[in-house]
Amino acid sequence: QVQLVESGGGLVQPGGSLRLSCAASGSSFSEKFMGWFRQAPGKQRELVATITRGGGTNYADSVRGRFIISRDNAKNTMSLQMNFLEPGDTAVYYCSLQGPGLDLWGQGTQVTVSS
Repeated sequence: QVQLVESGGGLVQPGGSLRLSCAASGSSFSEKFMGWFRQAPGKQRELVATITRGGGTNYADSVRGRFIISRDNAKNTMSLQMNFLEPGDTAVYYCSLQGPGLDLWGQGTQVTVSS
């Protein structure tokens, strides 16, 4: 069973940047995509960005142009470069691996944007 571990969260001022990383313990031929999701207090978990093994990307409208998702298939890692952070980006960010029969999640990492 593939396990996912996130790192890189923290406290940053508005307008600042953070880089999140996700390390997978292996790979799966059933994978359709990997992605980042986030959940703010009192809100539902929402999609932030996804990326396929071939590099195809998809972004939520709220982060497009500010966040960049990337991955290294050889190292089984995925990253999220977050720029121009806003207080509304404050949430727990989760790494996920999805596909037929796959619904894997990391433990989450807290991102707080505040002055």
